[in-house]
Amino acid sequence: MRAAVYRGINDVRVETVPVPEIGPGEVLVKIHTCGICGTDLKKIHTGSHSAPRIFGHEMAGTVAAVGQGVTNFSVGDHVMAYHHIPCGHCFYCRKHTFAQCETYKKVGCTAGFEPSGGGFAEYIRVMDWIVRRGLVKIPNDVPFEQASFIEPVNTCYKAVDLLNLQPDETVLVIGQGPIGILLAALAKRTGANVLTSDLYAERHAVAAKFGLTHPLDARGDVIAAAKAATEGRGADVALVAVGGNALIKVAMDAIRPGGRVMLFAATQHGEAPFDPAAVCMDEKTLMGSYSASVAIQDDVTRLVLEGYRAGFDLTQLISHRFSLEDAVAAIELASNPQPDSMKIVIQPGR
Repeated sequence: MRAAVYRGINDVRVETVPVPEIGPGEVLVKIHTCGICGTDLKKIHTGSHSAPRIFGHEMAGTVAAVGQGVTNFSVGDHVMAYHHIPCGHCFYCRKHTFAQCETYKKVGCTAGFEPSGGGFAEYIRVMDWIVRRGLVKIPNDVPFEQASFIEPVNTCYKAVDLLNLQPDETVLVIGQGPIGILLAALAKRTGANVLTSDLYAERHAVAAKFGLTHPLDARGDVIAAAKAATEGRGADVALVAVGGNALIKVAMDAIRPGGRVMLFAATQHGEAPFDPAAVCMDEKTLMGSYSASVAIQDDVTRLVLEGYRAGFDLTQLISHRFSLEDAVAAIELASNPQPDSMKIVIQPGR
């Protein structure tokens, strides 16, 4: 089969590799669509993971083969696969901090080499513990493109859920790439008033399709705008949906005393200055959310699948579709986003 293989820092090559073999309890999935995630790009550009690997984890496709003992899936089923599923019984699972579970940190989907998702390939092997709890059937009338958003929607839903938003609250979402729009759209579903900040009018136009109608120009005074929308107090919540430590101060300054800042894209280790008195005396909360939660998996599945039929069409976030043979160009564009680029997907199955 063909696959986009990571061979080293900034080195991805489309190669021919063996189709992965499955064992008892496992499933082989033929990939139709796989989104490119910022974490994929971080791994490619920083060398944080050894080579060779095949990345990609926002994936949906068709069951091509089932292993011995698999009874709940059949050849031809449309599915999406989570690449991480926790053990369910360790200390962190009991505390619902699933992303810190050692089993969760293992990757249960692979297209070959060290398991790394594998969605940038024609086929993936889904391991037994993922088949049991992380392989999701997709109705045939829901496009693979929509289904490929289930995992990223889970990560965003988790962050919004942790904030416990109230209908009388105002939320500032900094960044309106596809993840920022998902976070803002989910925040709006709680009844909160949502302000969105971005540099590009093109992205605000996409956000408007999801009912996000309070755009702020990120080149202006976002802090003043948040205060103007809240009788001078500041937003109740700021969600930081893009990387960049300088934005932490912007977010902290844009919220009211007692407000919350949620870091969603701060996945690079480093140091960032902030005013400790804002946390102590102003009682502001600085918090984070990372990866998906198995506790909300069923809710997210319903939201994405039933939402497609009810106007929550996430395929509107896709700006560019690439064949697998053009995967390197897809990664290049995703690594250098343009005003008109949103979610970039690789489609081995098209």
